[in-house]
Amino acid sequence: MEKPFWKTTPLEAMSEAQWESLCDGCGKCCLAKLEDEDTGEIHWTSVGCRLFDASLCSCSDYANRLARVSDCVKLTPRNVRTIPWLPSTCAYRLVAEGRDLAGWHPLVSGSRETVHEAGISMRGRITASEDDLADVDDYFDHMLGEDL
Repeated sequence: MEKPFWKTTPLEAMSEAQWESLCDGCGKCCLAKLEDEDTGEIHWTSVGCRLFDASLCSCSDYANRLARVSDCVKLTPRNVRTIPWLPSTCAYRLVAEGRDLAGWHPLVSGSRETVHEAGISMRGRITASEDDLADVDDYFDHMLGEDL
């Protein structure tokens, strides 16, 4: 039996389709995160990017997200190895670290719904959009007390 591409192909050598398929659709990248300036600690919020469609758990304008959202981060083989806020469940992070994908990952399960069924995604957990908040202090009311 042939091994799946994420076990045999380095991130840098993946086709665009392979790279994009690694995304499990959890939506965690699309959350507003607060960084403690003194410690560098990342605090997750349940605030979605203004382009985040909370019902679909995806970007509403993925193709133009970088132009429309100034602080949107395009994940690349290089930066997934250094971004401190990638969640421990992130397939890009897991593959970069030489680890395998979880059973709920769509590439393993064959279904885009298993990430939601497993409670990994942000579906149903978004409490506000960035457009709803007027001040950075408003984000503190939406902090999540957990590592995602």
